[in-house]
This record gives sequence, structure tokens and C-alpha cells, in this order.
Amino acid sequence: MSAPIVVAVTPDSPADLAGLVVGDELVSVNGQAIRDVIQWRVLTDEPEVHLEVARGGLETEVELRKEAGAPLGIEVDAAVFDRVRTCDNHCEFCFIHQLPPGMRRSLSLRDDDYRLSFLYGNFTTLTRFTEADLERVITEGLSPLYVSIHATDPHARTEMLRNPRGATSLRWLRALLDAGVEVHGQIVVCPGVNDGGVLEDTLAGVLEEYPQLADVALVPLGVSRYNKEPRMRPHTTAEARAVVSTAERWAELAVEVLGRRMIHVADEYYLLAELPFPDPEAYEGFGMHEDGIGMARAFEAELFGSSDEAIGVQPGFFSWVDGAPATGYRAPRWEGGAAAGAADGGLGCGSASFGAAAPDQDSSKSTTEPAPATLPSAGTPVTLGATRSTPPTGPRPIGVLTGALGAQVLEPLLGPLALDDVRLLVVENRFFGGNVGVTGLMVGEDLIRTLEAEPEGDRYLLPDVCLSQGRFLDGLTPDDLPRRVEVVATDGVALRQALGLDDRASTDNRSMNERELIGSRK
Repeated sequence: MSAPIVVAVTPDSPADLAGLVVGDELVSVNGQAIRDVIQWRVLTDEPEVHLEVARGGLETEVELRKEAGAPLGIEVDAAVFDRVRTCDNHCEFCFIHQLPPGMRRSLSLRDDDYRLSFLYGNFTTLTRFTEADLERVITEGLSPLYVSIHATDPHARTEMLRNPRGATSLRWLRALLDAGVEVHGQIVVCPGVNDGGVLEDTLAGVLEEYPQLADVALVPLGVSRYNKEPRMRPHTTAEARAVVSTAERWAELAVEVLGRRMIHVADEYYLLAELPFPDPEAYEGFGMHEDGIGMARAFEAELFGSSDEAIGVQPGFFSWVDGAPATGYRAPRWEGGAAAGAADGGLGCGSASFGAAAPDQDSSKSTTEPAPATLPSAGTPVTLGATRSTPPTGPRPIGVLTGALGAQVLEPLLGPLALDDVRLLVVENRFFGGNVGVTGLMVGEDLIRTLEAEPEGDRYLLPDVCLSQGRFLDGLTPDDLPRRVEVVATDGVALRQALGLDDRASTDNRSMNERELIGSRK
């Protein structure tokens, strides 16, 4: 177990006034060695806080006085200070096992830790959950949590997780719901494994046994070219349509029984099935936006001004989640390409879906890799990358970089706007291969190949969802790209601003008024 390390101190805060500095190691709080940032928040909530601090090989004691509930003004380097509870399942569909060789070790860490589920929305199978964990969740009000269901039949779930505890671990889901904990569910649907009759049985079991679930997301599995599981393959169009049909039928039944849809299908399924997305109202407030549910409709509303602010955050398929939030329990899922002060992490229990899957983290602090520079906060465009000449002044053609699935969403939205100076640059993902076409999994080497064929001097928009701490998954950075890129937040509001759609609309209206005026003078 390691002690948390101070990575930031707010000026004039109680911690600053007490003399704490970046690099201090917090040995104990009020006489207790702390396990995670959750316990840290509880202990530092008191008006008097006693810290044991290690600095330069020496230990000292610091007394802080503040108002109850007021923050200390400290950011620490991790969310979990004891070891992250790693996953001991061996799921066929696990994307971690399909990573290319030679990637950073920290990306291979799989967690099954309820604390990261609470803090970051990671999905847990509950196979490592205990009575003590349940007591803590209830006592400290650790809600919401995110649970991977996959199948409700004990035999089917055991087979999918390749873990005998898969047959019984959903009892913890029942216990959590009985205790009033808000729980969001996920089902990774694998063709020929848990679709068809198994999916019907699972959704029936969800409605019958777990009607208190906040919602359940159906997401397709991701299959890279490094997949070694013979049963794992992408869905066909017909299979995707069958999943959508089954889910929508059970969602309608849920409306009749519960008064809400509860069951939602990932956007990627509608793309695979070549079916239109549901109306925005069907997503019931876009509560599962981070799991790739309703991203397309949300993006549409953002792009065309129905929403002045981004509807949901997009943390990306992999994300740095190690940094603890400065205030409150819940850490931001996406903040300038990463949570603050973070070390990179891998994938929780999820799939390479249209939007994002839950991230993981490495709390070992054993990596020797230097931390790259953190990008500005989301929504703040920043230009990075190489240039061989001075960019021309005035309006320039714009290339919007996106994955194959992102292009399927953007093309019908941008097409009717008839923007002659805007084009989509679809980045083929050769790095992962397979059916991986999500924008969040774009990597440097694929972007290099795409941009090398593009002219200098144009503007190139790069969504920040594919970056964590300024790096792509292959370790490259925007500075390694052959063209300068503008890193923008991955939402419709940011794209609208970057394309200048509001200014274009004003110009178009002005031109129309001028034409009308000219016509009246004739």
C-alpha cells in the first residue's frame, strides 16, 4: 500500500497556509492510513484535520483547521492508494487480450474494483465483491455503481466470464438494489454466444429480477486483428438488426411495466443494422451517453444549436483516471484529455463500442515512462503538430479527422449544410484492425498515414477523445503528426464553433437580406 502524494496545492487554501507543497507524501490522516480517495474525502471533511507528512525522508505532523466540509485545497496523485482490485475473469470478448504487442504495460491492467466503478463509471462484474464491500457501499453511500451483467442465466454468465463465481455474483446486484444503490447495467452482446434466446432470457431476467436498475446498455463487442478467440467475431447486419429488434421490444415492455424504457442500445448497433437512431426522447436524458448510448442524437442537438452546452462527456476508450478529483467524490471522466494528475490506464469490463468503454488504472506507480504535457481543458482548441511553412491568413479548407463509425454519424449531419470548404477525413484503423472504427481509438501512426496525403496550410480538426495526457494509444503525440492539428472537444458544440457555423449562418442571413433589399429596389 502506497501513500498518496500531493500533486497540486490551491493558493491560499488551508493546505497552502499550513505549508504543504507538491511532492509531500501523506502518511496518515487523523491517525489512519488511507486506502483510497473516498476515505480521504471522508476524513478531510472534518473541521480539524491531522496529517502525518513525509518530505525529504523526514516525517512531520501538520494540523489544519477549516470549516466543516470545506476542501483542504490539495490534489493527490491517485484514486486508489492500496492496490487496484484486478479482474480475475477470462472473458472471451475482453479487448485487453486483443491489444497489439508492445503497448504500454499500464494499458493492460484490467480492474474489477467497485471503487473505480463509483469514482469513474468503470463496469464491474462483482465477482470479487464481498460482504465488507457491500457494507461500505451502503454505509458511505457509494452510488451510482456500474455492473456488467452480460447474461442472467448462471451457466451462460459463468461461460462468458470463464469464472465459476459468475454464476452467483449477481446476488450482489440484488443486494445493492435492495439497499437503494443506483446501478447502471451493461450487456456486451457476442454473436452466437449471448444473443438470440440467451439475450431474450437475459432481458426477461432483468425486468423480472432487477427492475430497479437505472438502465441497461446493450453494446457490441470489439474485435481487433489480434483476436485469438475463434468464437468472437463482428455482428452481421442481420444479427445487429435482430439485437435492435429484441432490445426495442423489451424496452417497450419496460415502458408498460415500469413507465420507462430502461433498456437502451448502443449507437453502433443502429449503424451496423443500417437503421435510423431513435428519437432523442427515447434516451431519457442521455443517462448512458458515456457508454455510447445516444451520442449521435446528442451530437446532432449540439451541432445544430438545440443544446448550447455539451450533453455528455466522452472519456475515450482508454483514459487516464488515476488522478483524484480536486472537489467532491466523482472525478471528471474527461478533462483536457485526462483526469488531473493521472497515470495512464487501460480498459475495464467493456467493448470497443461506438463511444467509450470504461477505463482502468494503474496505481502501482512503477512505470518509468515520463508523463507528457497535459492539454488545455476540453472545449479549448489548441493547435499542435509540425508545419513546414507559415499557414496562410484568412479562411482555409477544413479537414475533420474521424474514425469510420464517427464518419457515419457526421456525414448525414454535415452533408445538408453544403460546406464546400469542409471535408471528412476518415482514418482507417490499421493499428487495431478488425471491426475497430471508433474515433476514440485513432492512433498516431494511422493519423500520420492519413495526413501525409493532405495538403499543408489547411486546418485539421482532431477530436480530443483519442488523446490521454496528450498521447495517442501508440505513444505518439500530435507533435509527431506531419500536419498541424487543432485539438477540439469531442462534442457538437465544439465542432460547431470550430467550423464557424454560427458565423456562417449570420453571413448567410445577411446575404439573404441584402438580396431581398436589392430585389425590392428593382
